[in-house]
Amino acid sequence: MSLFSPARATPPAAAAPASRERTRARFHTLEVEDVRPLTEDSVEVTFTVPPELADDYDHLPGQYVALRTTLDGEEVRRSYSLCRAPEHRTDGRPTRLSVAVKRDEGGLFSTWAQTGLHPGFRIDVMSPQGTFTSGLDDLDQKHVVGIAAGSGITPLMALAHTVLTRSRTSRFTLLFTNRSTLDVMFLEDLADLKDRYPTRLTLHHVLSREQRTAPVLSGRLDEPKLRTILGSLIDPSDVDEWFLCGPLALVDLCRAVLADVGVPREHIRFELFTTGDEPVRAARPVTVSAGEKTVRIEVNLDGVSSTVESPVAARESVLNAALRVRPDAPFACAGGVCGTCRARVIEGSVTMTENYALEPDELERGYVLTCQSHPTSDRLVVDYDV
Repeated sequence: MSLFSPARATPPAAAAPASRERTRARFHTLEVEDVRPLTEDSVEVTFTVPPELADDYDHLPGQYVALRTTLDGEEVRRSYSLCRAPEHRTDGRPTRLSVAVKRDEGGLFSTWAQTGLHPGFRIDVMSPQGTFTSGLDDLDQKHVVGIAAGSGITPLMALAHTVLTRSRTSRFTLLFTNRSTLDVMFLEDLADLKDRYPTRLTLHHVLSREQRTAPVLSGRLDEPKLRTILGSLIDPSDVDEWFLCGPLALVDLCRAVLADVGVPREHIRFELFTTGDEPVRAARPVTVSAGEKTVRIEVNLDGVSSTVESPVAARESVLNAALRVRPDAPFACAGGVCGTCRARVIEGSVTMTENYALEPDELERGYVLTCQSHPTSDRLVVDYDV
């Protein structure tokens, strides 16, 4: 998944769900209903949502959830985009949530998910978050394009389904890059979707290690190839909204090329499924020595105020300090990508190391990613509730 700050818009007033602000994420324990293989190294995991939690897991296409479990004695959290369009039931029966998990080399959680998750297993699932949903409020006659690499297809599956089902005149084009056909997640699902909407869904598979009939669809998706595709297969002037999801390098490439060919910034939405860095541990032990200079951090969460002293020399993140007095402080990726740890600075100031999640208007209103924020004032007050 997914999540940059510079080009993200607020969630839409889509056809079914109303426009919604970010809400504080909370964990509930859900049961695994099904685990379906997608490729040799990826699975789709479906959770049952009981009727009493239906409102908590109501979501927009393109949003994500965080999964939490304990592996080798350590709490592990990972965020995954929801790959199915929202399901709304009125008969009181359980709804479902589905995510796709692709095994990362050396990835503790993703490796365990291939073998350790099975029907009947219960795991903590955070309520849906994310703003990779804009531009879907009025779909009539709209042309939406998604560009994805590898597991970046996950949120675009839900988006494509939504675009095609909510309007009889909308179109969706997918540019999907993988190493080979065997690596294509949701290959059969995409083919089924194409059968249902043959004139309104266009699929372009780019394979870096497999020869395609069309040379432009063979090899790595670099700048020359992308420009060729935009000049021959996809006309940017005919596209209303762009959704990008993949690694940082691909997202940056697409944003730069699209801007260069005249696509307005406000019509480009994007999420990252990785920044290329190793997963970050959210909490680390910090002690305060006598006489050591500290920053006083006040944390407001669920209507309760807690205070902690943070040593200046420790360069501790606000989230790390908050977790020492409030273990329930919200977070998921701890790498500045998902935005789950968002809070508003009420007093004092911080500097952020990275920001892949907050939108410009959120920054202007004083919101920060606490996992990436370091105090630059003697006293700091942050509020998770506003």
